[in-house]
Amino acid sequence: MCGRFTQRYTWAEVHAFLSVIGAPKNLRPRYNIAPTTEVDVVVDRGQGREIVPMRWGLVPVWWQKALKQVPSTFNARAETVASKPMFRDAFRKRRCIVPASGFFEWTDAKGGKQPHYFSAADGEILAFAGLWDRWTDPATGDEVLSCTVIVSGASAWMAPYHDRMPVLLGEADFDAWLAGEAGPEVLRPAAEAALREWPVSKRVNRPGADDDPALIEPVEGNDAQAALPL
Repeated sequence: MCGRFTQRYTWAEVHAFLSVIGAPKNLRPRYNIAPTTEVDVVVDRGQGREIVPMRWGLVPVWWQKALKQVPSTFNARAETVASKPMFRDAFRKRRCIVPASGFFEWTDAKGGKQPHYFSAADGEILAFAGLWDRWTDPATGDEVLSCTVIVSGASAWMAPYHDRMPVLLGEADFDAWLAGEAGPEVLRPAAEAALREWPVSKRVNRPGADDDPALIEPVEGNDAQAALPL
C-alpha cells in the first residue's frame, strides 16, 4: 500500500529525470500528500512527457455517481490492475508516472503507530507506476483528471513494514510504460538495495494539518528506538 508520499523536487530535477517538456514551473514542495489531494503526474499524450496536476484517487471515465461516492482507488494492485473494472481501461490506454521523493509506511510501536520514511538509496526521484483517467461530473459538467499508484507485493526488505509497496519504474521502462507497451513483467517489487528507510515524526499522522520539511527528518534517541518494527 502507498497511502502517503512526498513530492519535493525542483523543476530542474524532474526535467532531468523524466525529460518533461513545457515552460519551467515553480513546483511547491509537499511533505505529506494524502489521497484525494492534487499531485504532480507525468503523462505523454503524443507531444512528449508533461507534468499535469491530478486528483490522487482514480475516477474511471464511466463513473456515473457523485465524486464523493468513488471507492478507495488511490492504489491499484499489480495482480489485478489489468482485469479489475475500475482500472483495466486505464491500464490499456492511459498510463502515467507519479514522481515522488519518498513515501511513508507505519509500524506498531510503543505509544501508537510509528511512521517510517522511504526514499531512493541514491537520493534520486522515485518513479511510481501509475494510471490516469479523465472523468466528467454528470451533475456539474466539471472535468476531473485523476490517477492511481500501482502497488506490488513487498520485497523481503520491505515486508517488516508493510506487505505492499509502490511499483518503481526504472528509466529504461519509462517509454514502454507510458506507451502502454510494457506488461505485468515490470510490476514487480523494487530491488532491496533501491530504498533506504528511517523513522520520522508522528506529526505525519495528521494529513492536511502538517506539511513541512521537518516531517521527513529522522527521529533520534528514544523516539528512534521506539520506531523499530515489533
